[in-house]
Amino acid sequence: MGGTLSLVAMALTSCAHAERETVDLVIRGGTIYDGSSAEPAVGDIAVSGEKIVYVGRSADNPYEGERIIEAQGMIVAPGFIDPHTHADAFLTGEDRTTRLNLPWMMQGVTTIFTGVDGHGQPGGEVDVAGFFDNIEQQKFGINAAAYVGFGAVRRAVIGDDDRAPTTSELETMKNLVAKGMCEGALGLSTGLFYAPQSFSTTDEVIAVAKEAARRGGVYDSHQRDESSYSIGVVASTQEAIEIGRTAGMPVHFAHFKALGVDVHGKAPELIATIEKARAEGLRVTADQYPWEASGSGLEASLLPRWAVDGGREAMLGRFDDPATLERIKIEMRENLRRRGGPDSLLLTATGHSWTAKRLGQVAEEWGVEAIEAALRIIRETDRGGSVVSFNMAQEDIKLLMQQSWVMTGSDGSHGHPRMYSTYPEKYAKYALEEQTISIADFINSSTGRVADAFQLDARGHLRKGYFADIVVFNPDHYRPKATYVDPTLFASGVSTLLVNGAPAIENGQPTGVAAGRGIKNVPPPGTCSDSR
Repeated sequence: MGGTLSLVAMALTSCAHAERETVDLVIRGGTIYDGSSAEPAVGDIAVSGEKIVYVGRSADNPYEGERIIEAQGMIVAPGFIDPHTHADAFLTGEDRTTRLNLPWMMQGVTTIFTGVDGHGQPGGEVDVAGFFDNIEQQKFGINAAAYVGFGAVRRAVIGDDDRAPTTSELETMKNLVAKGMCEGALGLSTGLFYAPQSFSTTDEVIAVAKEAARRGGVYDSHQRDESSYSIGVVASTQEAIEIGRTAGMPVHFAHFKALGVDVHGKAPELIATIEKARAEGLRVTADQYPWEASGSGLEASLLPRWAVDGGREAMLGRFDDPATLERIKIEMRENLRRRGGPDSLLLTATGHSWTAKRLGQVAEEWGVEAIEAALRIIRETDRGGSVVSFNMAQEDIKLLMQQSWVMTGSDGSHGHPRMYSTYPEKYAKYALEEQTISIADFINSSTGRVADAFQLDARGHLRKGYFADIVVFNPDHYRPKATYVDPTLFASGVSTLLVNGAPAIENGQPTGVAAGRGIKNVPPPGTCSDSR
């Protein structure tokens, strides 16, 4: 009798398998973090075309896969969504390999946001439609969204001058923002720390931001001051909140931090400021990179904003006037102090005798004051070249990272390891080693939290009907490789990456498939007619 029952059971099992529908791919037996849950679950994910059709227990999976990825012992998560990147060189690359965007892809990132810090489209353009046409026609390795850049808009209308727009110019600026929103932008991005954006008043920004707000946009900002340069980081945070509240739109803080020795320990006050606004009903979020050093240009780090009024030629003219130069040096010394001194700045622009050296070391080699060395470098290079600035306190980084409204963002730019290793750095250092956050917190803050904050349709979670943007990585091998001295090493540990269901990485290696697409915001009906 026992043998007969065994044969019957085997026959039933065989019939059940025979009746299973076949789909393109099944990821089997992985440890699944779905993008929002506090705990993982072991099971399967089935993918048909570009969508997920099943997430759940292996025993209940009704699908067979034409391809099977055995994921036992691996972490399976939504592809990471990076809300703040400087990926222009990859977006405009002429060869297919460049356009795969491997620095992000090898970390497990499947979607990036661009046009940040108010810079707009590659080259400082205001051309959202052209950006999406480029993605569609030339293809791109991962998905990409875009902002209208306030700086690009302001420069297109009134140039680099330190003045307010005329009534007519302000109308032109508003029209450009409206046009960009109707072409699919996520919202308005500003970089009020940078000239010429720093020359704008709060009211000017609000007037322009209202056009993005009408069309469902987010106000994203590299705020006016992350330190003690001008109004201070707390007042600057309050300004961004005021802009969002008055314009009627959500506020997102880019690379949120307390930068420089004057503001170390300010994280609790910054958190309280944002929590108050959230309690009052304003949607406020932030992104953060897990590094003690920021990245910028030497000019932006040290020069006073008034010194660059009118652009580079006007700046160089001020350098040639002894009295004006002395004023500039006084303010540069103070800016260098607040950044932590000459040894806090690592010069990362490539191809120079001073590349990969600290500013203090270069000044000593040249036998001059650090400010004199900085001025010489600024004269010889565009914006003084890139720098890595060691200016943040671990206590602030950790406290901000633990907030429910803070998400992971790379601010990925050349010369800094954050372009190549932000996500594995956060995982390895802050989730595993120091346990500042849990693995689930790391994944949720890098996936579902981003998608939900920006209302991305059917992305950021592992759910039936969602796009199959999926990363599979080895929890023991997923690690950063890039360093401050050698910032262009690919991360390790990602074994499989799907972008819209297509295999971008297999067995740890890029496949060469470019399956990314443009992700557009859809404005509310009636807000994109010919007239505002």
